[in-house]
Amino acid sequence: MAVRPVYYISGGKICERDVEFEWFAGFSSSQKQKSVGSLHSAIRALVSDARPLEVSTKSTEPLGVKLSAFNLTLDGYPLECVFQSSKVFDDGSGKPHTEWLSLHPKEAKAAAGALHSAGFKLTKFEYKGIRFPLLPKTVFYDYIYLNAVMESLIADEISRLADFDHFTDIEFNPKRSLNTQARTAALLKLMHSDFGELRHFEPGEFIEYHKKHITYI
Repeated sequence: MAVRPVYYISGGKICERDVEFEWFAGFSSSQKQKSVGSLHSAIRALVSDARPLEVSTKSTEPLGVKLSAFNLTLDGYPLECVFQSSKVFDDGSGKPHTEWLSLHPKEAKAAAGALHSAGFKLTKFEYKGIRFPLLPKTVFYDYIYLNAVMESLIADEISRLADFDHFTDIEFNPKRSLNTQARTAALLKLMHSDFGELRHFEPGEFIEYHKKHITYI
């Protein structure tokens, strides 16, 4: 058995609930999809009319695959590279590591991990000259994810978020990381409901919207 969080909207807030389900061991896509199916069955056992969407490359829904961070780009770069290269550490440079933009996403993540392992601490994010605070904890990731979705998906695809009401990410383990595309997808569904579309936010405006709707972090 395993436990994964599921994200949904209630009272205008993004809510999280841990769900226990049968885990199918193995690294193949078929095994991951079995685990996804098991997780979604467990969600439906709790909420009979639930319409879950797996947001990852292991999704059986084309929308879930397209919403995977591995398939999103921002300014023509892989989203993971934008995220990692925007990190500013107390390593003496005082600057984001824009040289990581040209790396493979796994290499960019490894480069940031090497600085963490060397004892350097993350101080902030900086993207296009705009500085983002570390709190709220996921606000920078959610901001660039939003912009990547608007760059990578067409309006009809984005509107299909309304077809789902529970969002999962089978690879996400909250004990190891903070950011998950499932939580952000739920936020984007709420945003689309609020405005009839995904909209461009100024960073400060987005931070306030984030604080209003994600309060459990």
